[in-house]
Amino acid sequence: MEECAKAAWSVRQLERQINTMYYQRILASQDKIAVANEIQTTEPKPEYEKIVKDPYVMEFLQIQPDTHVYEGDLEQALIDHLQHFLLELGRGFSFVARQKRFTLDGQDFFIDLVFYNYILKCFVLIDLKMGKLTHQDLGQMQMYVNYYTREMMNEGDTQPIGIVLCADKGDSIVKYTLPEDNHQIFASKYFTYLPSEEELKRELNVKEFHKKE
Repeated sequence: MEECAKAAWSVRQLERQINTMYYQRILASQDKIAVANEIQTTEPKPEYEKIVKDPYVMEFLQIQPDTHVYEGDLEQALIDHLQHFLLELGRGFSFVARQKRFTLDGQDFFIDLVFYNYILKCFVLIDLKMGKLTHQDLGQMQMYVNYYTREMMNEGDTQPIGIVLCADKGDSIVKYTLPEDNHQIFASKYFTYLPSEEELKRELNVKEFHKKE
């Protein structure tokens, strides 16, 4: 579990590491770096998966379980702990703006948080949702991404990525709202505290954990 979190393996990468007995091999190997890097050749992650997590754990906000907060409060807490949030987001992120405003047909729209990832060379737009994800949330993010694609991209940029950070989500909503070849819009759950063993079981769809002393 520690190695998976440190290396940020995808599900496919984790499955391959288990099936090829990675743990045993790296313990026995004289060249541990080569064994650790092997997965990036045998089962490389798509570029967008290198920066999009699910879930995000933001216990640094020190919000207790079952505590009601508003989206604006959560956004302010993330700004107050921006350094920790950047570390949780992953590699290559820089902060651009909060409540980024743009106007279409006389109507104002506001993107909660905007970042730029210098590894992928793209804008990353984040919308915060306190409740369960809806198809309207994904549609709204699609509009934000379309706007940035057509109006805000600079020469040499790749297409923007949009992440809807929500307290809960149904995989079917995501599957049938977004196109099958989607590489730009993502929905990720967030925890404001370290999840319990039961919550991790549900997230990983694992029936049984075996604790090691």
